[in-house]
Amino acid sequence: MSEPGGNRRRTTPARPAGRRRALRQTLGIPALAILTALVVSALFIVASDREVYQGFKEGIGPGLNAAGQSIGTAYGSLLEGSFGNPGKIVQGARAFVTTQDGTALRDSLNEISESLTAVVPYVFAGLAVALGFRCGLFNIGVEGQLFVGALAGAYLGYSITGLPAYIHLPVALLGGALAGALWASVAGALKAWRGVHEVITTIMMNYMAFRLSDYLLTGPMKRPGFSPLSPVIQDTAKLPQFVPPLRFHAGFFVALAFAALVWWFLWKTTLGFEIRTVGANPDAARYAGISVNRNILLAMALSGALAGMAGANEVLGVNYFMAQAFSSGYGFDSIALALLGKSHPFGVVLASFLWGFLRSGAIRMQSRAFVPIDIIFIIQAMVIVFVAAPELVRGLYRIRVEREAEEAIFARGWGG
Repeated sequence: MSEPGGNRRRTTPARPAGRRRALRQTLGIPALAILTALVVSALFIVASDREVYQGFKEGIGPGLNAAGQSIGTAYGSLLEGSFGNPGKIVQGARAFVTTQDGTALRDSLNEISESLTAVVPYVFAGLAVALGFRCGLFNIGVEGQLFVGALAGAYLGYSITGLPAYIHLPVALLGGALAGALWASVAGALKAWRGVHEVITTIMMNYMAFRLSDYLLTGPMKRPGFSPLSPVIQDTAKLPQFVPPLRFHAGFFVALAFAALVWWFLWKTTLGFEIRTVGANPDAARYAGISVNRNILLAMALSGALAGMAGANEVLGVNYFMAQAFSSGYGFDSIALALLGKSHPFGVVLASFLWGFLRSGAIRMQSRAFVPIDIIFIIQAMVIVFVAAPELVRGLYRIRVEREAEEAIFARGWGG
């Protein structure tokens, strides 16, 4: 189309460039933060190794050689504990092809199976926090919602009998999601209609969920015996495993499907647009006719449903029963995952993979390289520090700040 005077208006497709820019913003700083954290953690590994100290006493050359060996052994063990030994995997595959015996191949895949299994609750819990962030809410109660979802999933898993698996399993999963949604809705309703800060209410409800779990597992849901455990769920409620006894189960693909569903909901639906608008500017949303209170309640309910799914997946896919303190902090780690993933489902999935593989590899690193497992916590903490302070990373790598206005992703629950 030409304008008066013969000037032709130039139209450029901005959407691909905008997508590339968004992808850089989602992956760039976190990737550099991870690299920086690994470098700094390597210094901790070297500083804690006595052989490196002895090497430097002999000279610079022996000291640097010992330092390189220490770092290589530590991170090599971490990678092997996360992905397995490539040589053993190849040998197992050859044995399976020649003899049709899959025992060696199955054993060689145990490490990566454990890593992928650990990713599942991280994806669900990270999505729960990220969805709350998108609405400007800081849902710090994911751990409690995860417990409630696990309790509901376990109860529906063992108490219902006579149903086929294609009905029983979805009922147990959706029951866990519904329990988490109802539990989180209490904090959402108090936030929406009474202005009660969601950080306070969700923290309090975490402890209520823990004590509720203790009561049920020592009372109504306790199996016969002395241990505070629930009965084992029915076989029809178990998430199928692909290569038993490897624990990798179908919940992994369910988690990825929900990540895609959350992306579609937030960016392709009217309700998702309203939630993001309320998170970006509630006053503008209210002026535009969007119900802020309704979206706060909806966001908290959906966040709780995702957290409940995390708990139900652990019970139905890994443990097959509910135990006291069965979660090792998935709900609290999810806050770090949402920050690392920039509150984007794709970023949360990548961050969950990182956390899951670090979690699995830490055990091998400690047993083989004699590096304390606490070094993994140092890596995770430093990643969050650098992600939370991107100016540090930009200064280290001399990254030019984009001139274009970035999409605001923040949570009013942090401080008002």
